[in-house]
Amino acid sequence: MNVQLFIPCFVDQLFPETAFNMVKVLEKLGCTVSYNTDQTCCGQPAFNAGYWDECRTVATKFVKDFTPYDYIVAPSGSCTGFVRNYYGKLFDNSAAHNEVKQLKRNLYEFTEFLTEVLNVTDLGATLNGVGTYHDACGALRECGIKEGPRKLLEKVKGLELREMTDCETCCGFGGTFAVKFEPISIGMGEQKVHNAVNSGADYLISTDLSCLMHLDGYIRKHGTNIKIMHIADVLASGW
Repeated sequence: MNVQLFIPCFVDQLFPETAFNMVKVLEKLGCTVSYNTDQTCCGQPAFNAGYWDECRTVATKFVKDFTPYDYIVAPSGSCTGFVRNYYGKLFDNSAAHNEVKQLKRNLYEFTEFLTEVLNVTDLGATLNGVGTYHDACGALRECGIKEGPRKLLEKVKGLELREMTDCETCCGFGGTFAVKFEPISIGMGEQKVHNAVNSGADYLISTDLSCLMHLDGYIRKHGTNIKIMHIADVLASGW
């Protein structure tokens, strides 16, 4: 099975080890993985800020950078959800309409690809400790991802999965929301971290590093005893 990688900006720049771990997992499962080094942003920041024309320029390049007939896999529900749900508006009645339609059909968030396309839940991973899962808004609300990540985590040897209070509540990141409404964003992040800690978790796990990056800022500043982990990093542990 041919799989193209879509690596979002912040993963590429700040958390490249997660991308490498995703490749590690996919290759273990027999996928032939390719990565187009010309790829850039999907355009979501510009779109959310109201710059649709600028976003369309970036999105046009995104469409050209990927072959729409292979599976495309990304370690981000947020970026995946944006392309799926909003590229149709950007390219409606355009020459790229059919190509975009096919691309959207073949684009998957990482855990979604594992559980729904490859039908795999046990990667043979090992991670000792207690983990709690944060439902990132992009994954949950844009992609409908809920049970898949939990099924994968339940199969990790040595990991006890505990649900935190309000696991579906937003962490407060929300892209430019965190900049425009900093006090609210910090308060939401504080609540999320406290709920995770109160679950007794050693690890705060999610599909989206944007959320985890935001939460880790609070964790580091306050010296909170919990570690963030992207689920790809968890699934690549212990083998």
